[in-house]
Amino acid sequence: MESTKILIVDDEIEYRETYRMLLEDNGYIVGEASGTEEALEILEREYYPVVLTDILMTGEDGIYLLKQIKKRYQNSIEVIIVTGYGSVTGAVEAMRIGALGYFIKSHNPQALLVEIHKAKRLVQFEAQKNTIRKKTDAGAYISQSQNPQMQKILDTIDELKTSNCNVLLTGESGVGKEIIAKWIHEKSSRVDEILLPVNCQAMSENLLESELFGHEKGAFTGAANKRIGRFEESHGGTLFLDEIGELSPEIQVKLLRVLDNRYIERLGSNKQIPVNFRLISATNRDLATEIKKGNFRQDLFYRINTLHIEIPPLRDRREDLQEMITFFINQYSIEMKKEIKVIDQETEKYLLTYDYPGNIRELKNIIERLVVLSKAGVLKMDFMPQQGILNNQTYNQPIMLYKEAKKIFEINFIMNALSNCNNNITKTAEAIGMSRKQLFNKMVEHDLNRD
Repeated sequence: MESTKILIVDDEIEYRETYRMLLEDNGYIVGEASGTEEALEILEREYYPVVLTDILMTGEDGIYLLKQIKKRYQNSIEVIIVTGYGSVTGAVEAMRIGALGYFIKSHNPQALLVEIHKAKRLVQFEAQKNTIRKKTDAGAYISQSQNPQMQKILDTIDELKTSNCNVLLTGESGVGKEIIAKWIHEKSSRVDEILLPVNCQAMSENLLESELFGHEKGAFTGAANKRIGRFEESHGGTLFLDEIGELSPEIQVKLLRVLDNRYIERLGSNKQIPVNFRLISATNRDLATEIKKGNFRQDLFYRINTLHIEIPPLRDRREDLQEMITFFINQYSIEMKKEIKVIDQETEKYLLTYDYPGNIRELKNIIERLVVLSKAGVLKMDFMPQQGILNNQTYNQPIMLYKEAKKIFEINFIMNALSNCNNNITKTAEAIGMSRKQLFNKMVEHDLNRD
């Protein structure tokens, strides 16, 4: 985390430029937002461990932004409040809510750098705690597999500890390719560095190129600020390219060049920047067939396919179902603060015998809905209207109040939409024809924690 990223939020461009010069001169990577709404949109698509925000701005103020950041990201982002006034009343209130510190604009800039250094240290400490927690979660999820195919995969990953070779993960959609990628990273020598996932299917070609390579300010219309790309950001760590089979021919050529030469050029610049990352790719496509069709480059296939791991579908891993069901029930009951005391017998039978065409992703989705809709600590399929659709049987729903039925529909509808849009609230709102604020309010109403 040597080049810590800092998001500056101020509605006055002069102050944003002043802070940018100060921070970049001290080795920080800087992003800018002209207000609260823009800042929240930026944080939804890009991680900044430190946010420096003015307290008084047009529209929603810095206190509102602070509350939203702490609600959505807790201690993974530290906030420093800036005020132009000698009074510290607002700043004290901000610290009570969760701001790390405050800076008065007329004071010595060195004081601001001290606060930022303090924030950087705290975020690093929080990241270390999260790494330990994630290792434990991934370990519980993966290492206890009783399936012979999965045990072979785990043995293979164990043999990769000292290797930095590129790995290609294949298998049906939802089999847990990202979980395996995390496990490979956590077993590698790069475990203390970043693992950065990028979904190649979720963005247009132009947006994906900017996402991967980054861009300089003014590189194209709308490029108001310099942006660090994923290649550069994953330096020293692991880059996970999910759905790599969806890359356009043009991006394939550029990716191949990066893998061969080990440097990138940001859009709008010809400066060569060295990059050192371990690449893990994933796809549910048959790339050999795609090569024959002319959709995927054979030379790129050889570069990403140093080691190939095929992940079996969940229907072929029934030995692991009971453990997975228990794991996800515990996970979601903790997240939603809902105690689950017992699973209805018919519901458990259904969960253990269903074929899960959507694999682990579908299992997680079903368990999450059941926990959301559970009553009195009982996990029961009666509260899930799509159960009959999932196993292609007719299903007589119990009569319930219209208000309750409407709630169940909204929960299912919103969770499906979020899942299809990779949990991106802005994209989901656009897809279902709601404003971002309306969708967020509905999520709060139904306690759907997806930020």
